[in-house]
Amino acid sequence: MVTGRNNAGGEPTPVKILRKEIGRYLGAQMQRAARKAGTRLSDATARLAEEDGGGDGGGGAIPKIGSRILHGENPLKAVAAEKVSEKAEAAKSAITDKAKEVLPGGDGSATGDQSGDTKATNIIEMIDVGVPLRTAYDHWTEFETFSGFTKGVQEAERGDDATSEWTVKVGPSTRQWKATVQEQLPDDRIVWTSEGAMGTTQGAVSFHEITPTLTRIVLVMVYYPSGVMEKTGNVWRAQGRRVRLDLKHFQRFVTFADEEAEGWRGEIRGGEVVRTHEDAMADEEGEAKEGGEEEGREEEGGEKEGGGGKRKGGKGKGKGEKEKE
Repeated sequence: MVTGRNNAGGEPTPVKILRKEIGRYLGAQMQRAARKAGTRLSDATARLAEEDGGGDGGGGAIPKIGSRILHGENPLKAVAAEKVSEKAEAAKSAITDKAKEVLPGGDGSATGDQSGDTKATNIIEMIDVGVPLRTAYDHWTEFETFSGFTKGVQEAERGDDATSEWTVKVGPSTRQWKATVQEQLPDDRIVWTSEGAMGTTQGAVSFHEITPTLTRIVLVMVYYPSGVMEKTGNVWRAQGRRVRLDLKHFQRFVTFADEEAEGWRGEIRGGEVVRTHEDAMADEEGEAKEGGEEEGREEEGGEKEGGGGKRKGGKGKGKGEKEKE
């Protein structure tokens, strides 16, 4: 029978031999695993040293790994964690570079190239205001008052009859533009262009009479952003939302306005004033005066005809009475 004891000759039993071989095998496997771990750590350290500037003691990854190990972290985990950190930083840099490619002028400069692949924002808004056509138009031409009831326009100043200076707030940033009216026809439409450090615009607003007391306003703008911040806002359509909200503020203000606006009744064509506001008002007063005089003459003529008929009728009545007598 086989037992764990030595036989009579002092030779080891098969059980002891098996235990011994198993111990050797496990020891060899442990040494092999330790050698692999050491090799991996050495390779990772060497790669980090190369990426860290040849291990020159700079402020790269190696000091950070050493700090982790000194705080009791496993060496392999410390190396792996630092590699993950480096990959995250590389991904962040790649995203930033891609954003610069997508957004022209994304090099941090104040102005960008406004030609080529610069993407413009098309803004088209329409709103109905419950006032006569002339009332809506006159209030629009008094843009100096916009800062009192809109949230976007902080200041608007008229330079001459065709130019103006605007300070507008969109989101957290403030922009300034110089606008030039290219065409302005009373009670019809206004076409303008504007230039500023943060972008340029082309715009047109038209006024349409739906009923004698209802006017439709159609606003069309093309906005060309310049600079990183403007292009970022352009992606989120911040400018379009600002225009839409301020147009509603205009609708509310005009609907409940207590005083009538005089407005600017001049005419501009090709960026030049061809008829001043004063000339337009003088012409309107002259036309109103002529119309009043003509109406007075018509009323006077009608009264004369009516009076003659009465006198004629009176004579007839006298003749009839005379015949009857």
